[in-house]
Amino acid sequence: MRRRLALLAVATTSLVLVAFLVPLAMLVSTLAAERATAAATTWAQSVATAAALGDQDTLDATVRQANGSGGTPTTVFLAGHEFLGVPAPRGPGVELAARGRSVTVETPTGREILVAVQGGERGTMVVRAFVSTERLRQGVGRAWLVLGLIGLVLLTVGIVVADRLARSLIQPVGQVAGVSRRLARGDLDARVEAAGPPEIREVGTALNHLAARIRELLTREREAVADLSHRLRTPVTALRLEAETLRDKDEAARVGEAVDSVERMVTQVIREARRFDRGGAPSCDAAQVVGDRVAFWSALAEDQDRPLHLDLADGPITVGVSGPELAACVDLLLENVFAHTPDGTPFAVELAAGPEGGARLVIADEGAGFALPDPVGRGASGGSSTGLGLDIARRTAEDSGGWLRAGSSPSGGAEVTLELGPGLT
Repeated sequence: MRRRLALLAVATTSLVLVAFLVPLAMLVSTLAAERATAAATTWAQSVATAAALGDQDTLDATVRQANGSGGTPTTVFLAGHEFLGVPAPRGPGVELAARGRSVTVETPTGREILVAVQGGERGTMVVRAFVSTERLRQGVGRAWLVLGLIGLVLLTVGIVVADRLARSLIQPVGQVAGVSRRLARGDLDARVEAAGPPEIREVGTALNHLAARIRELLTREREAVADLSHRLRTPVTALRLEAETLRDKDEAARVGEAVDSVERMVTQVIREARRFDRGGAPSCDAAQVVGDRVAFWSALAEDQDRPLHLDLADGPITVGVSGPELAACVDLLLENVFAHTPDGTPFAVELAAGPEGGARLVIADEGAGFALPDPVGRGASGGSSTGLGLDIARRTAEDSGGWLRAGSSPSGGAEVTLELGPGLT
């Protein structure tokens, strides 16, 4: 925008200068020629007056004075082929003037002012005052140079003014864009300072209202989620009491552990819902979190006779996701395996460190695979589930700077690859 305004100023100023300076330059040239012609005409009239008086001495003195004035060679053509003053060719213009008609003739070398003098004792005489081309253009080059410098100065001033104007427009627009990017990153406290033209100030004010409205809506939504999550504590507590009444201690311990996991997830949901930002870059050891969750699900896999292949890289492997979030993500992916494949279906969990930081988690099974071509789509489900699990996992990966890909495993089953970045800055 700044460059475009500068180019617009250059184009507009150039057009104005051309429309103003070109006629002025032509006028200067014309005035210089008219000035030189007028001076030569004055001398020619003076000599013609002396010639009309018939005094030879006066005529000689006037001719010498005219030639001595500099720049105006003067010649008096007498009857016959005689002349006084500067030698000059007797051209067609002189012959025409000799018939009693004063004329001005343009020649390749300049301009002739020819004055006819009649009635003298010597017959018709012709006074010739010559103005050379250099004399006709005397001072024109210097005047054009001055005009060119004036045009250049005006053009420079126009560019500077346009640049200052563009800067005064761009800075408020840049501030609005910067605040928009901060809002997109989750900084809901970002606001625009009113500056610039009224239209841009109005845009900034509207953006501030939008940010305030977004914050208000998010506050309501998060409070509603927190309240809903808090209500889940009552049935969780009831489940815990039921688990404690089980006679099989091992079964009671396993159910209690599952209830503890649900309670931790509810607490995490409440905590996350009540804050607008994450308070810095989250991170955790992916090897430890994945190992813990696989150990938790391995008991169920053993009960269902599901062979488990675990390939876990040595830790620590730091990823840009908090521990509870990664644990919830792994639980969702493993839950899909158990929910959508029959008992006895083998599955594998592989975790490897990324070459540039982060980690890659692959969970594959040997079941029937995904029923939908795009299983990652939000709400897409080939069964009776909500279809949100893979979408939640995808958003977890993207928040860390990674990605999620779902497809077929080499055996034809389902395979989910979760790339976890080292964290976004």
